Amino acid sequence: MERWNGRVAIVTGASMGVGEATCRVLASHGMKVVACARSLDKLQALADDVSDGPGEVFPVKCDLRNMVEIHEMFAEVKEKWGGVDVCVNSAGLALDAPIIEGDTEQWDNMWQVNVMALCLCTKESVSSMRERGVDDGHIININSLSGHRVGKMHFYSASKYAVTSLTEGIRWELRGINSNIRITGISPGMIRTNFAYTLLGPERAEALYEQQPSLKAEDIANMVVYTLSTPTHVQIHEMMVRPTGQVV
Repeated sequence: MERWNGRVAIVTGASMGVGEATCRVLASHGMKVVACARSLDKLQALADDVSDGPGEVFPVKCDLRNMVEIHEMFAEVKEKWGGVDVCVNSAGLALDAPIIEGDTEQWDNMWQVNVMALCLCTKESVSSMRERGVDDGHIININSLSGHRVGKMHFYSASKYAVTSLTEGIRWELRGINSNIRITGISPGMIRTNFAYTLLGPERAEALYEQQPSLKAEDIANMVVYTLSTPTHVQIHEMMVRPTGQVV
């Protein structure tokens, strides 16, 4: 991780879960981390918490469903730190919205966060890297095992299948422009975060975690570090990470 010391990473969904854990671990390796989410108070608390460490966290309030706010965030990062070297698309939204009887507004929210925001953050990050001649940058998409097999939440799964396809498509596009910027998808299984609490509510989430083994958010953040630590000639394209006891 030495070569990333002092360089800039943007992490979406940074106010909790995998995004927060990723911000912490990247800052601990001396990176300048742009923490993006809607909850500015949580982001500021995170920035204050790591302020004595080797890195720095810059909190930016951004609603990823709003393309204008994403553009404004990247403009702010350019003004403050010059641009982005690493983009971790960690934000994800799962809602119980089936196809036949589902709420179309919930479909739209999931698609905007899980797919459109990921695409735009990737586009802006790659543009920033190329503008500054950065050829060793890295895009990391936090996907899901639901992007590789259909679970109970069909629209959510569809959005994550899209991330699987986009990760491969972006790799092709990067090779097509003779860029050495790398892209990696990390697909976790069950993680004990606020994700299930938001989806299911406290009681059902607790029952789920009691019944099934789960990962910690830090486990996935460590996979981000592992990915960034590989030599520049190594392309980790897809990483599936399950708790040991999880079957599917």
